[in-house]
Amino acid sequence: MNDRAEPAIAVPPTLEPFQHSAPLSLGVELELQLVNTHDYDLAPYSDEMLRLMAKIPLPGAVVPEMTSSMIEVSTGVCHSCNEVLGQLTQMRDALVRCADRLNIACVGGGTHPFQQWHEQRIYDRPRFRQLSELYGYLSKQFTIFGQHVHVGCPDADSALLMLHRMSRYIPHFIALSASSPYVQGQDTQFDSARLNSVFAFPMSGRAPYTLRWDEFAKFFAKSTRTGVIKSMKDFYWDIRPKPEYGTIEIRVFDTPLTVERAAALAGFVQSLASWFLNEQPFVPQEDDYMVYTYNRFQACRFGLEAVYVEPETGGHLPLREHILQTLKQVEPHAQALGASAAIELLRDCADRGANDARWLRETHARERLLAEVVRQGAERFRAPPARG
Repeated sequence: MNDRAEPAIAVPPTLEPFQHSAPLSLGVELELQLVNTHDYDLAPYSDEMLRLMAKIPLPGAVVPEMTSSMIEVSTGVCHSCNEVLGQLTQMRDALVRCADRLNIACVGGGTHPFQQWHEQRIYDRPRFRQLSELYGYLSKQFTIFGQHVHVGCPDADSALLMLHRMSRYIPHFIALSASSPYVQGQDTQFDSARLNSVFAFPMSGRAPYTLRWDEFAKFFAKSTRTGVIKSMKDFYWDIRPKPEYGTIEIRVFDTPLTVERAAALAGFVQSLASWFLNEQPFVPQEDDYMVYTYNRFQACRFGLEAVYVEPETGGHLPLREHILQTLKQVEPHAQALGASAAIELLRDCADRGANDARWLRETHARERLLAEVVRQGAERFRAPPARG
């Protein structure tokens, strides 16, 4: 008789039920850089910042990120971009006070312009250690900084429909938020070089084309059976459903240099979502994705000067022109949501071709020193900038 215990059979994880959330509610996460005030390189001070921030009553949450020179702040559930701005401003002011006590600074932007990836330290958390073991050097190269926007959906099927509608506007989100032209001391010639690091991960890219939650659940079950993924967190898609929150999460934004622009981008997302829910302007098709990768590359490479291929017609036009058309289309919804100022900020950005990547390049052209660019970026983060 064999007395050895039978090995336990691993049970694949199941997809969480899609929770209720208020339609069009918002949540915003910002990944931020911690830099020293000597040479403005990244500084591994996340533990010290977390300890100080924990003493301050704030909305939302403050948590560590993959490496110890990063910190993430997130709002609570908000119902307007003005509420988002209020919460982000409160957290920004607390971050600035805590950083001043440590003689460091907080900075926005999608990449640090001259940090060396091999010098970064993986933050000591089980998930981050596991990711480091799995992805090797890519984990340290993941010292990049993004903004994520959650928008509430009425139900699971509506979330998938909204996800695929939003996918047409991924280039718009990239170009308007682009703030990562410099990597390892070099101008990459990309407005958003950050996303090139994301694309290196095997579970990045776009979500599968499914418009019904039961179909998506089957896809999830097949993926977990293979052992390739264990939870929704393992998908690094440009947009992914978040069933535990009842939202979709848009993940392609670079972290802007200011919380004002971060809130404006959330207002744009909310206005688009309202347009989709109230007017049902189009039904997304799987063929939309034939031009998806090209449009995304154009936006990463050229920002507001990109070419946009219209998925339905195949027509080519300047992305900036399509952004302005879209802002006009959603303007009535923005007015109803109190997001008119957000739309106006982004319209001005598109009109002038003035995203944060341009500001970073112009500052470097003037100062000729990337450390000074970071210093001025830290000043820009801590106080509302003058218009322009």
